[in-house]
Amino acid sequence: MKHLIDIKDLSVEEIDKMIEVAKDIIANKEKYSHKCDGKLLATLFFEPSTRTRLSFEAAMLRLGGEVLGFSEASSSSVSKGETVADTIRTVGCYADIIAMRHPKEGAPLVASEKSTVPIINAGDGGHNHPTQTLTDLLTIKCEKGRLNDLTIGLCGDLKFGRTVHSLISAMSRYKNIKFVLISPKELVIPEYIKKEVLDKNNIEYIETNDIEEHMSELDILYMTRVQKERFFNEEDYIRLKDYYILNKEKLEKAKKDLCVMHPLPRVNEISTDVDDDPRACYFKQAQYGMFIRMSLIMKMLGVE
Repeated sequence: MKHLIDIKDLSVEEIDKMIEVAKDIIANKEKYSHKCDGKLLATLFFEPSTRTRLSFEAAMLRLGGEVLGFSEASSSSVSKGETVADTIRTVGCYADIIAMRHPKEGAPLVASEKSTVPIINAGDGGHNHPTQTLTDLLTIKCEKGRLNDLTIGLCGDLKFGRTVHSLISAMSRYKNIKFVLISPKELVIPEYIKKEVLDKNNIEYIETNDIEEHMSELDILYMTRVQKERFFNEEDYIRLKDYYILNKEKLEKAKKDLCVMHPLPRVNEISTDVDDDPRACYFKQAQYGMFIRMSLIMKMLGVE
């Protein structure tokens, strides 16, 4: 594999293999501690990030490699007018692999067309976030033991939520998956996701604005924040930001083995009183992200 821009760049077999390698890393960390000795990862983050950037860096360091890069566009030559293409060409002279986040949809794809080293899309605007999806799949597999036969609730910002879009694309390739799409009318799932993924693959789904209506049916509840940075109108953001707040009371009707997930950062959409509930998986999810990125880096560098 040359680049990872979209989760659809990976076959189901490739995803399943990466998950198995990640599970082996979890069980045998020392075995992998020198797999990427002498390799360099560049993290080019033109948009702020904590978990994604640090988990990429931690992943490479735990594999024995090294890291260089920047955490915001203002600290790069882009602030001087340099194009993304030129930045990528230059960084490719120094690094063996690049993880890139950018606020503009399609920027990592453009970068991949100019790059001489593998590019990993670490998030592009409201479009794709394939490594978060791999994180989510590893979390589901470890916590539920399967990726088939699941009812998945997706709640919050389904319009701009790139993690949601990528997860729907990935899970739609597994058997007997049903989605409950929970959002206010202003933040419903885009039509192209419904037509090109859900309807095309005959995936059963329900759209609702009530988080409690189908709670008892869910195996997974995936919460998302309303993203201020995607709004042009601050009044709309203020009106919608606290539309859903998951608390212990709302979980009373949920299954005992429900898995509550969140790509983080959390704002108000999950009350802190949920944190100690055994069904809360979002901090474990962040840790799983490092392990799956270790597996991905090895795959893209051709490391056995």
